[in-house]
Amino acid sequence: MKKKLGWAPVAFAIAALFAGCQSTTSNENQTAEPVANTYTIEQFMNTTAITGSDFSTDNSKVLYSSNQTGVYNAFEVPVTGGEPRQLTNSTDNSVFVISYFPKDERILYSSDKGGDEITHLYMRSPDGTVKDLTPEPKAKASFAGWSHDQNSFFFLSNKRDPKYFDLYEMNLQTLSPKLVMQNEQGFEVAAISRDKKHIGLVKSINTNSSDMYLYNTDTKQLKKLTSHKEDIKYSPETFTPDSKQLYFLTDEGGEFQELKSYDLATGKISNVEKADWDIMYTYFSRDGKYRVTGINNDARTEVKVYDTATGKQVQLPNVPAGDITGVNFSDNENLMAFYVNSPTSSSNLYVHDFQNNKTTQLTNTMNPEINSNDLVKTEVIRYKSYDGMEIPALLMKPKNASANNKVPAVLWIHGGPGGQTRLNYSPLMQYLVNHGYAVLAVNNRGSSGYGKTFFAADDQKHGDVDLKDCVEAKKYLASTGYVAEDKIGIMGGSYGGYMVLAGLAFTPDEFAVGVNLFGVANWLRTLQSIPPYWESFREALYKEMGNPETDSAALYNKSPLFFAHQIKKPLMVLQGANDPRVLKVESDEIVAAVKKNNVPVEYVVFDDEGHGFVKKENQIKGYSAILTFLDTHLKRKSASAGSSSNK
Repeated sequence: MKKKLGWAPVAFAIAALFAGCQSTTSNENQTAEPVANTYTIEQFMNTTAITGSDFSTDNSKVLYSSNQTGVYNAFEVPVTGGEPRQLTNSTDNSVFVISYFPKDERILYSSDKGGDEITHLYMRSPDGTVKDLTPEPKAKASFAGWSHDQNSFFFLSNKRDPKYFDLYEMNLQTLSPKLVMQNEQGFEVAAISRDKKHIGLVKSINTNSSDMYLYNTDTKQLKKLTSHKEDIKYSPETFTPDSKQLYFLTDEGGEFQELKSYDLATGKISNVEKADWDIMYTYFSRDGKYRVTGINNDARTEVKVYDTATGKQVQLPNVPAGDITGVNFSDNENLMAFYVNSPTSSSNLYVHDFQNNKTTQLTNTMNPEINSNDLVKTEVIRYKSYDGMEIPALLMKPKNASANNKVPAVLWIHGGPGGQTRLNYSPLMQYLVNHGYAVLAVNNRGSSGYGKTFFAADDQKHGDVDLKDCVEAKKYLASTGYVAEDKIGIMGGSYGGYMVLAGLAFTPDEFAVGVNLFGVANWLRTLQSIPPYWESFREALYKEMGNPETDSAALYNKSPLFFAHQIKKPLMVLQGANDPRVLKVESDEIVAAVKKNNVPVEYVVFDDEGHGFVKKENQIKGYSAILTFLDTHLKRKSASAGSSSNK
């Protein structure tokens, strides 16, 4: 099966992305550095975000998605470099490319309506006409890979039952789907063998544990491959090119996920690859010449490419400093597309030609008006929490911050609850730092990437132990010597937004302000109203967070809405009206409740967004409003410092 790695909406995590290396922070810098040039939010957002990649059939072009028009659209660019060509012209709903069709110039892409997450799969023909291949209005469809014979593709749809995703195969000649596997037990399809005879499935037990199954498409038999009493994760990744082995990830026997293989004929399990951190993924090029592995190395992505014939690592191209991600090969395996991203540079698309040993940069996404020397690098730090547990975090220090010029600061709390703030470029974070705010992105206990013990450390203790980690983060910032201790706010999205509300409600004297992006205010309602297509994960979520039927008292006590009378610090809330995960009513009610306290409350609603804001116009409006709010209530001065951002 030819599997394309495209963009997909993030589930319960919006991550501010950073980069750097592990270190500790001292107070050695006692004098202010030269002040950097400041930039407007329009200038920061004039940087282009791009994602996805695929080679055309003749290997002359690369397909990708770009938001340079304000929403994501499909573009293609010659592999030798040159001017990109826009293929779609959406002005409202973002277009996320999947790939070219294997044998012609048609493209396949995914899109929803206003962030409602009811994604459909669309085909664009060379003449520009577009056809919805999954037209059921209330059904969600997602791409699951091309068949190896290139005559069809697989996709998942919940059109039969809103709670479960069945697997279908779409014939490319007739464009008619046939049912491959009816899913009645909440399985997640993880891998399909190239001979189409086997499907690797995973079933969640809880967020720390899962089982792995094998489905035979000929016999329709389902075989459970794992048996365990303790919490262990098993996740199929890919079948070997000969369809004889299933590669899977597991944290059995250790803290981190490693790669193993299961022999379909004998049932023998063998070790394949292990690292000092979680292996995040592995996959093969079309004919199996190369295998790619991604490792979550202390919140940065470390990619390894192997020559499968020799088992040796392939030397990666010499490119600007940053993380290499999104590696993708042409069908003839002569070309490799990939992205490079750093804390001071947004993602750019490259192509490497193995035969000529030549690397070509295809995009230049940074706004040339922004001098990279005015941006700040990110430092990976660790601090001790209230109980001695070491907490990793990512620190961004304004260039003018010093002991003689103490600056305000903001904690950034990621979504999840099991998300992770990772090392990458974030225009919002750079914008805030550029305007004089230190930013500390906290990977509190319960974050992924730091071992299964750390990941499980907040289970059933949300809004308590993880919030205490955030309070201790505030103490760490004060210890740097360049942060004003009384001017530290808290900000985050999704679960991170919940942490903002929890911080203001449950520790009302700790944080000077809060900025909540679509965060949960009432866990009872949120857990009762999760989308039906989350059915496969519902029980696992209940086991981690609590069941609204049996744990109602505990969920009530961790819901900020019911303690909103305790909030006394300024609050800002941003919400997408179409959010299917955290309903708009959550934000409506917390805003109304806090206003009764006679404290400043600002509320920004985007009618055409869902769980996260993808339209540039809305990002500009929202991010500008955040800076104005912080300038007014955290710096405790007029909004004049941010006025240039509001033109």
